[in-house]
Amino acid sequence: QVQLVESGGGLVQAGGSLRLSCAASGRTFSSYAMGWFRQAPGKEREFVGVISGSGYSTYYADSVKGRFTISRDNAKNTLYLQMNSLKPEDTGVYYCAVRAGIRVATTMSEYDYWGQGTQVTVSS
Repeated sequence: QVQLVESGGGLVQAGGSLRLSCAASGRTFSSYAMGWFRQAPGKEREFVGVISGSGYSTYYADSVKGRFTISRDNAKNTLYLQMNSLKPEDTGVYYCAVRAGIRVATTMSEYDYWGQGTQVTVSS
């Protein structure tokens, strides 16, 4: 059974940094794209970024480009999201997701497995 467990969320002041992790288990994900999404209170879940199975290709939402960095360690079956220069509008629940395919994707419907999420709160 596939399981994704996010960690690393918390409360941080604006301008600060956090590093999220997503531990995957149940199968080997090295050939699958993995992504991060987030959902702010009262808003729909939105795409944050994605990384290819090899780790060579990444793609980010314009709102986080230049501030967030996705990486992965396939040996550990773990996905990361380094978040710098955080803003209050980055507040939300962050979810990792796995797409059972090589190609990167930006829409929720293209992902097959989801974690339960970790809360990130950025205070002004």
